[in-house]
Amino acid sequence: MMQRPLDMSELLDPMGIVCLFTYCFDITYDSCSFLVGRPSFSPRSFGGPPMLDYPVQFPLAQPSSDNLQAICLYGDRRPYYSDSYFPVSGFGQLKRRASAVNNAESWFSMCCRGNETWGREVTLCCARQAWELSVESFCTEDSSVKDRLYDCCRKTGNKRLTCFHNDAPNPNYGPTEELPVPPPPSFDSFNFDPNTCQRYIKKLSTSQKIDINFPPGRPTADGIESLCNNQKLRTLYTVKCLPGSGYELLARQAKTINRIEKGFKQCCKKKQDVLNCVDQKWRLELNNFCSGKNGEKVDFHCCSAGNDANGRFDCFQSISPDPYYNMTSATEELSLNKICDTDKIIKKRFPVGFPIKNFVTQCCPLPEIEKTNCFVQTLNEMSENLCLSKKASPPAVRRCCSAQEAPKCISKILMDAVTKATNALRQKKKKRCPLS
Repeated sequence: MMQRPLDMSELLDPMGIVCLFTYCFDITYDSCSFLVGRPSFSPRSFGGPPMLDYPVQFPLAQPSSDNLQAICLYGDRRPYYSDSYFPVSGFGQLKRRASAVNNAESWFSMCCRGNETWGREVTLCCARQAWELSVESFCTEDSSVKDRLYDCCRKTGNKRLTCFHNDAPNPNYGPTEELPVPPPPSFDSFNFDPNTCQRYIKKLSTSQKIDINFPPGRPTADGIESLCNNQKLRTLYTVKCLPGSGYELLARQAKTINRIEKGFKQCCKKKQDVLNCVDQKWRLELNNFCSGKNGEKVDFHCCSAGNDANGRFDCFQSISPDPYYNMTSATEELSLNKICDTDKIIKKRFPVGFPIKNFVTQCCPLPEIEKTNCFVQTLNEMSENLCLSKKASPPAVRRCCSAQEAPKCISKILMDAVTKATNALRQKKKKRCPLS
């Protein structure tokens, strides 16, 4: 009797009463095996004789920026539970848990379908709302029957949500089914309104670090070549992603960078006096940055530095993260992790001659802290397989296999493709949010 918590509906059922009697008197009765635990089987192993255990992967973890990609990518590799999975009678609590999982997975699939339209932040908001609704619905149903209440349902508010998240057996939403399964049917209505997500987006934005190269360095004769040649690789910013209140200064910085870069572009097209042109544009826009409405000074320390404009300019130059335009956003992007964002462009426009699917399916859904190790391991395994394979390979791959460090050589092929794809992506979608 201590093998597992019993569902009261099992004991109140006439067969349950008989079984309880026979079990207490140590009488063997095959139909009563539900009292002592059952061997497990997959929720898709329908048919055949009744088995003895009905596992449910419950509860689900709270959606986050770390597991959102896996939620959407592996939706068909996690279980859902049909009515035929359980016996007709009994197992009430497991059925309620399975229903909560079914609801959440069905609603997740709806959120993921809207990802391209809404964007990542709204999709995450949708998934969180779906998860929270599934939790609250489960607790409402679980407390409405005379049964042992799930412990987390005894808590309220954020403590309840945290409890469910901590209990999740698969917090990363990795695949648990060997083969893809049919998409779950639609369970119960979930009405999602993207306009309700402002509080989520604001919370996400305030937790993110500022990612903006402000102020740009003052143009010099030594740096003018890099300034003009690498302009396409430097980042522009959009302020539409900012919540508004509390981000006025950041928005002002982003707009100043955009105007400076626009001026640089015009100046670099000239064949003469380019340095003087870009320097004038730089000084003009930073003076405008410091001039607020009605002539009031902007609350930025360089705007009050020194007794003249030169003191202000020296201050801006001294705090510039890239005073000589040696860095570009392209150097920041030289990471295999960027395959997650550019794999489709690489396949379509910059093929490398070997499949990169393993990088995307195995590494991209992982948390950021685990991605690098995954990419290194996958790269080593792929290099070994490519060089041992008897299939015809592109010349570049064959040269890598004849080199002493094949993984390093193949990594360079990938990095070149990532760089090209990143540049192509930036030309198509150049502005990004100043919140990383």
